[in-house]
Amino acid sequence: MKFLKIHNKDNVAVALDTIAAGEKILFQGTDITLKNEVIKGHKIAFEDINSGEKIIKYGHIIGHAIKHIYQGEWVHSHNMETDLKNLVEYTYNPVKCTTIKSTTQTSTFSGYRRKNGRTGTRNEIWIINTVGCVNSSAERIAKIANEKFKSENFDGIFTFSHPYGCSQLGDDLTNTQKILAGLINNPNAGGVLLLGLGCENNQMDSLLSLAGNADSQRISSFNTQDVPDEIETGVNKIEDLFRIVKNDCREETSISNLVIGVKCGGSDGISGITANPLVGRITDLITSYSGTVLLTEVPEMFGAEQQLMNRAKDEETYNKIVFMINNFKKYFTDHNQVVYENPSPGNKEGGITTLEEKSLGAIQKGGASIINGVLSYGEIIHDAEANGLFLLKAPGNDGVSSTAMTASGATMLLFTTGRGTPLGFPVPTIKISSNSEIFYRKPNWIDFNAGTLLYGNKSIDRLTDELFDFIIDTASGKIKTKNEQNGYKEIAIWKDGVTL
Repeated sequence: MKFLKIHNKDNVAVALDTIAAGEKILFQGTDITLKNEVIKGHKIAFEDINSGEKIIKYGHIIGHAIKHIYQGEWVHSHNMETDLKNLVEYTYNPVKCTTIKSTTQTSTFSGYRRKNGRTGTRNEIWIINTVGCVNSSAERIAKIANEKFKSENFDGIFTFSHPYGCSQLGDDLTNTQKILAGLINNPNAGGVLLLGLGCENNQMDSLLSLAGNADSQRISSFNTQDVPDEIETGVNKIEDLFRIVKNDCREETSISNLVIGVKCGGSDGISGITANPLVGRITDLITSYSGTVLLTEVPEMFGAEQQLMNRAKDEETYNKIVFMINNFKKYFTDHNQVVYENPSPGNKEGGITTLEEKSLGAIQKGGASIINGVLSYGEIIHDAEANGLFLLKAPGNDGVSSTAMTASGATMLLFTTGRGTPLGFPVPTIKISSNSEIFYRKPNWIDFNAGTLLYGNKSIDRLTDELFDFIIDTASGKIKTKNEQNGYKEIAIWKDGVTL
């Protein structure tokens, strides 16, 4: 099969292989001759589409034709454009959400239970920097300490460089503090060394106060200006933490204690057909066991937001989604930017033309589950009752959104990609390719191949069970993700304010 019409309402299909100009493809008993070459992931018109007429994919409008498009013609940026506007009116039309169960009957994983009741998938020591000035010091401490301190139940010492913490004011500083406080609280950190300079805006006392119910016995801290040798002091404090953390052991626990973030980066025209719907099935499985899934990338909800709003558990949650969407659109317009300045050049090369098209594919990572709540940027999930699917306010940028989910409590990320990226984050990041080509071309980046849905003779049910088992084994420490194997663990903080 060289093409796929996703929904019976669609007037375009997606090329599953590159199709040459002049080649005939059979659709509903009719031969359609391609007017021009259509590369894999791009769209083909299956009927004449008049100028101004809507273009339909996934059963929804993804834009309109800006010139007459003939049957068999390639459909992309040269002959269609977005319908998106800045602010629109929304209405709450609740829909019934369905869930699925795994045929493997796996309902537990082996994790690290923390004092506050949350469960980690790793047992690590994290060095959290209050300010970018101490990044290099933290890296030296981590390198020396990793060589000295090893244990069977211990997964290593890591630090995450960032350029912030000083010369910031107001909400901009608060955002930095919220993210760092969230990292301090993440249950994958069995111990935390908080490393400061001493004179920065992000003072250590206020950051520790914001960290709230973090286990004080597992947090050590000092300002590098206050000690003769910050490297020696840091390694000694790591040793004290290591004596505690090395005694932690995994224990079998319910999937209800699993918190997963879902993300797409470098999407292509196949992502909304393979990897994202597959992750959506995982979302429905995890939430069916009362686990928690975080969905973010708010600008990549634009054009598909009404579908999410209709899945809100109640009108209060619906109103929070509306506020989040409109507030984010205001963020764009306040900076004199249009809300539809997306997809990226890589997305377009992969076949995605408009933001509506990208969003309709992206939100499939949220499956069909009820949306139980909305989190603000940097907000931490503390409540044991806070399970199910949550929307999180953060931009679409891979680093910023993935860091935000980690700070909110995700102990693992599912990251779908059609173009590929080596990027990794503080928690295990399972990279899921939308196509087989990138899986085989970049085996050192990609963990799981969703492209077999098209060419591997695997059903969606079978692949769902395979990915679900892979997730459980990863959460239980039986599998190290490629980002862990490569040592790629990074953070990015949302910057939106004055720098002094």
